Amino acid sequence: MLTHENGFVKIPDDVPLDAAALVGCAVVTGVGAVMNTAKVEPGSTVAVFGAGGIGLSAIQGARIAGARRVIAVDINESKLAAARRFGATDTIDASAADPVEAIRKLTGEGVDYSFEAIGFKQTAEQCIQALAAGGTATIIGMMAPDQRVEIDPMSLMAEKRVQGCLMGSVRFRIDAPRYIDFYQQGRLLLDEMVTRRIRLEQLDDAFAAMNRGEVLRTVIMFD
Repeated sequence: MLTHENGFVKIPDDVPLDAAALVGCAVVTGVGAVMNTAKVEPGSTVAVFGAGGIGLSAIQGARIAGARRVIAVDINESKLAAARRFGATDTIDASAADPVEAIRKLTGEGVDYSFEAIGFKQTAEQCIQALAAGGTATIIGMMAPDQRVEIDPMSLMAEKRVQGCLMGSVRFRIDAPRYIDFYQQGRLLLDEMVTRRIRLEQLDDAFAAMNRGEVLRTVIMFD
């Protein structure tokens, strides 16, 4: 692969490559959205919509940042169970309850920070609606180009903020080594995010399993 030198970061020899591979995409996006884009403060409350690889990374980032309450929202019970393992203090099954109402019931008036890690219009709007006054919503998921998100103008009067996020506002040569350090310290769980390790010829089956919601992350092994 021909790559610019800025795309390379040296990692310790004892860091397994299947764990390090996650840092190149899902982890820098999710953890970075929390630490770089939103700058979540210790003691704050956080809601994460979507408990896939990026959402779980955001949950871990919120835990590392010191959030006192981290609420995960998804419709897949296995992903909600994973969210609890990765640091969510509360989980909401959005197929069984209105997540905005459930978040307000848990927190009183809403969360300080919310993150949308799916890429749907409805969840982006719920992400904004779940905020307390003065809260910040960060939209991570990529929506279809023809989608438009509606915002209640009264939310803006309450000083709620909505912002986008590209790859966790990554500063790769700073953030990637930092996240590897978190991993080596046991603070950032990467091995647990790898559900399957496959050969290249198993790629079609891996995509099918991903579409069925059966995996967190699948890593292709070449050795």
